[in-house]
Amino acid sequence: HTRGVPLSEDVSEEFLEYLSQHTQAFVGADLLALVQEAAMKSLRRALPDINLEEDEIAPEILDILSVGKDDFENALREIEPSAMREVLVEIPAVKWNDVGGLDKAKQDVVEAVEWPLTKPEKFLQMGIKPPKGVLLFGPPGTGKTLIAQAVANESNANFISIKGPQMLSKWVGESEKAIRETFKKARQVAPCIIFFDEIDSIAPMRSAITEDGKVSERIVNQLLTELDGLEPLKEIVVIAATNRPDILDPALLRSGRFDRLVLVGQSTYAGRKAIFKIHTRNIPLGDDVTIDELAGATEGFVGSDIEAVCREAVMLALRDNFNNEEVGMKYFKQALNKVRPTLTENLIEYYEKIQAQFKGGVKKEEPSAYIGYR
Repeated sequence: HTRGVPLSEDVSEEFLEYLSQHTQAFVGADLLALVQEAAMKSLRRALPDINLEEDEIAPEILDILSVGKDDFENALREIEPSAMREVLVEIPAVKWNDVGGLDKAKQDVVEAVEWPLTKPEKFLQMGIKPPKGVLLFGPPGTGKTLIAQAVANESNANFISIKGPQMLSKWVGESEKAIRETFKKARQVAPCIIFFDEIDSIAPMRSAITEDGKVSERIVNQLLTELDGLEPLKEIVVIAATNRPDILDPALLRSGRFDRLVLVGQSTYAGRKAIFKIHTRNIPLGDDVTIDELAGATEGFVGSDIEAVCREAVMLALRDNFNNEEVGMKYFKQALNKVRPTLTENLIEYYEKIQAQFKGGVKKEEPSAYIGYR
């Protein structure tokens, strides 16, 4: 489609290769639209030099018209591939440096998701198959969704996000159809990550399902069918997140399904410090604000708690004096008295027991007693 297009010198073979890697799910018509939009952007840039009263563009203007790298990059932001128009498919804006701490969890996800999607030939060379699915489990607010979004961005993979309860339908067959359509769409836009948030709401233990919950049993069966199906999940990784790993159907956690289990738990002192830096980078801080002190005072706080502390500190500063131009340490200390930490000793112990169960093999059928968040 660029054969007859006057290209600038900066549109090299390397740049065209870059474009090809960033146009997953584009069909021929989409690529044509991309080239046409890039050409239109070049033409709009030359409009001030064009005499609109003339029937034809002057040859000297045509001679200097060219479509450059910036034109293609700007067009790429505007042209949406056909396969993405009927379902929410995106490449998230979140990067690894937006996820504070959690180094062990991030490394596990890089190995299980990013490596297979970006370097599949290495797995082929080593004679192993990468994991089909990854389960992120841990307390609420620790950053499970952020990790899934970041690995999609860093892998340059499309991202389909599904909230578990969205899949539930009272109409027979609708929930299973939604699962099938999700995997079908992922195959069309591969490489792709399918992210099931709150998967425990749609995939509880089938032995514990009542007559009223038969839809969940059908969803579990459909999920297993897709994961084990005859049609391979080429360039597709399924990530699921849950706060309640103990009630998931054990069949989902067997080899070849969600066989990489990653605890996204409490942050270390260094992790909390990194999270504070992320959430205060756009806040005008007073000279007396010490991130080290804040990190030391927030043991038991997860990422969402720290975000709440920063937000509350700003609101307290504005409430005190709406003309305040910076947020001082006293407002952060007041905010710490208002925001309660998510993690308690009992809750930490609960997740450690679950992790120990997983390390010992597939978890037991009986759900363990659940400990509340507070």
